[in-house]
Amino acid sequence: MVNMKISELLSPQAIVADLQAKDKTRALAELTDTLISCEPSLSRENVIAVLQEREKLGSTGIGDGVAIPHGKLAGIPELKLVFGRSQTGVDFESMDGQPAYLFFLLVAPEESVGVHLKTLARISKLLKDSIVRKKLMDAVDQQDIYQVILDEEA
Repeated sequence: MVNMKISELLSPQAIVADLQAKDKTRALAELTDTLISCEPSLSRENVIAVLQEREKLGSTGIGDGVAIPHGKLAGIPELKLVFGRSQTGVDFESMDGQPAYLFFLLVAPEESVGVHLKTLARISKLLKDSIVRKKLMDAVDQQDIYQVILDEEA
């Protein structure tokens, strides 16, 4: 678990290649719906509430077109990850005032501190690279996006 790769936490089914949302609330809902489709045991309301609670502390839009909405949930056995891409951009109240295009939604078990932070750091590091961001934007579909992440972690 110590050196979990993003690709080990993310399944191709948990990738939204074409997010339709235009605002933060809808983006969180759309990403959550994808999470629920992969993890039906989770409560949609709980996930959205946890994510919105975290957003109140400050936007998880970290700039460069990237947002990493995240939160902790009671009763989940392991960290869950969803990736979303918007072709048109979402107003995510990002730190740099620019729209977000690439999203990693992360929910972690309530008691996990280290894994949660390591995964956030790993995602930030991956998306700091403008070449990786471009590859993710240019990817054709879910599988292609997943392959970009696999290649970058190899």
